[in-house]
Amino acid sequence: MINKLKSLTNSDDKKRLIENFFSLSVLQGANYILPLITLPYLVRVLGPEKFGLIAFAQAFIQYFNILTDYGFQLSATREISIHRENKEKISEIFSSVMIIKFALLVLSFIIMTVIVFSFEKFKKDWLIYYLTFGMVIGQVLFPVWFFQGMARMKYITFLNITAKFIFTVCIFVFVRDTADYIYVPLLNSLGFLVAGILAIWIVLKNFEVKFIFPCLSNIKHELKEGGYIFISRASISFYTVSNVFVLGLLTNNTIVGIYSAADRLINAIKSINGIVLQVMFPYVSRLSKKSYSKALRMVSYEIKFFVILGIILCLVVYFFAHDIVFLLFSKRFESSELIMQILIFTVPVVTVSAILGQQILLNFGLKKLFTISIVYMSFIHLVMLPIMVYLWKAAGAAIAVLITEMLILIFRLIGLFKMKRDIFWRLIKWQNCQIS
Repeated sequence: MINKLKSLTNSDDKKRLIENFFSLSVLQGANYILPLITLPYLVRVLGPEKFGLIAFAQAFIQYFNILTDYGFQLSATREISIHRENKEKISEIFSSVMIIKFALLVLSFIIMTVIVFSFEKFKKDWLIYYLTFGMVIGQVLFPVWFFQGMARMKYITFLNITAKFIFTVCIFVFVRDTADYIYVPLLNSLGFLVAGILAIWIVLKNFEVKFIFPCLSNIKHELKEGGYIFISRASISFYTVSNVFVLGLLTNNTIVGIYSAADRLINAIKSINGIVLQVMFPYVSRLSKKSYSKALRMVSYEIKFFVILGIILCLVVYFFAHDIVFLLFSKRFESSELIMQILIFTVPVVTVSAILGQQILLNFGLKKLFTISIVYMSFIHLVMLPIMVYLWKAAGAAIAVLITEMLILIFRLIGLFKMKRDIFWRLIKWQNCQIS
């Protein structure tokens, strides 16, 4: 046992991996605990209708987060991780990515303004959407991709926890009844903005990154590298963000609130799995360049771990959904029970699919399969979702999400089997995997 523990810290990369794991464990622990504190409070104080309005606004604004993120959370992370020893190259990548993101931010603001003042549904609550847009500005300022690529997750941890803790405290101070719903998007956006400004300051000061004006070819390169991922992330919105958005368009804010309460709780559970995925992506990217075999062994270990964990989570949440809803949300949200029982089965499916997509398809020359697996299935989801919502309202949206996630995973497995059969068998073979 002692020898195995020593083997985990016998290189700088592995020491950094462990440090990042614990940093993100603390962060995701906060991401899990803090929403569980504010979520029950908000749904009880605001009620289904106002909570649904805020959820609908956040779903709408999330489209602009996707646009401004482009594909940089993966493509720029990978490039930073590969060139992390070259300060000049790092500055070039950082500057190119930030210029593109700010250009997309301006475009997003223009598009949002046109939509808000063109449709009555948006126009009557225009202030909510503008206050919520502050989240987009904060996301643009916060270079998560840089810290992940440099394998310095402690900065992400400190900044996010500080901002979210302040936001959590302010929620209890300023939101006392239904009429205070306007403060929720305002406080949320302020948290993102403060974290983003501090993050930029740390990048420039602690990492000696210099902002330069890159040549057009560098900007084109970053756009191309993130292109495949952006298409897939934009497609993802059709079966994640669009569920709340379509519910809001076809039903009402109360039904949106019922669905969003369950959806956010399940997303909090998914965020736990995100610890390993966030840490492992840059590590596997570097490892795949050094040792094909070790990278596959590492990913195989992850898949088996998350399959077992996912089964346990599904059983616990499915059988105790009634108690969870009444304990956290109150009787007014009893309809969220069925939504939760359906959505919990997406947890293991999404996690395994993400591991295959990010750590195998992107790192082993299968970017096209990564993209089309989501684009094709998202198109199916876009056709299926309105029908399911019309038939079964919130439950229909949850069923549509589960079906789409399963189709994406199956599509990727079949594609991997056809294109890289040796990788396929090494990943699914149930054997004892060791990190060497």
